[in-house]
Amino acid sequence: MVPQAGQHSGSRGQLRSNKVPEVTVYFWIIKVLCTTVGETAADLLNEKAGLGLTGVSVLMSALLGVVLVVQFRSSAYRPGVYWSAVALISVVGTLISDNLTDNMGVPLEASTTVFAIVLAVVFAVWHRRERTLSIHHIDTTSRESFYWLAVLFTFALGTAAGDLVSERIDLGYWLSAVLFAMAIAAVAIAHFALDLDAVLSFWIAYILTRPLGASIGDYLSQPTSNGGLDLGAVVTSALFLAVILGLVTYLSVTRRDVAEPEHPSGYAA
Repeated sequence: MVPQAGQHSGSRGQLRSNKVPEVTVYFWIIKVLCTTVGETAADLLNEKAGLGLTGVSVLMSALLGVVLVVQFRSSAYRPGVYWSAVALISVVGTLISDNLTDNMGVPLEASTTVFAIVLAVVFAVWHRRERTLSIHHIDTTSRESFYWLAVLFTFALGTAAGDLVSERIDLGYWLSAVLFAMAIAAVAIAHFALDLDAVLSFWIAYILTRPLGASIGDYLSQPTSNGGLDLGAVVTSALFLAVILGLVTYLSVTRRDVAEPEHPSGYAA
């Protein structure tokens, strides 16, 4: 489907710049780093804040809400705001899964299945309404809403599925990271060599980066007795946040992840 010029305005929001970055190597590096921070920060806050899992979840959800308001009100992609939202949504997605498992006793098999179904429903409704799942045209309030909802549930699904795999297979943090990295590499090969659909490839890889980042974070932060390097959650979180800040600053200056504006008639299904 290729809408005519001006067709994409009205009730779905005014036509504007794409609100998300181009998918480059920087995108995937920062995504994994944000995922790692999401894992270590969630653990750190749960252990040190004294608010309990529920209290931390409420606090982080409120912070995420504030950042998303700023993101939605922005007229174009702003690296600092966008990646702040991703980092916070990584923490919140992790906490959603942890609350179901630890506070409500929901088996990981059940939560993984439910999150997969909810994510599938989000994609189905998104496609039915917009006729595309392309992340190259997140340029209306409607599309941006579906985008962030999908991102939230990819983090929740990735958390539950990653915990399920690690508990069932018990490979340890380092081997788990290698396993998920190989799975992402397989998706990349399927896309570039076997023409696997670009949208499907993107979202599968997006989900898999969550357990990959969590495995890396646990490997660095957990005690040596548990198979980690014992850097601690504080050091690991600070280290990765520093790298994220450096990369986001670089992208803000160079705009290496900003696509050239398209004419409205260039929209593809």
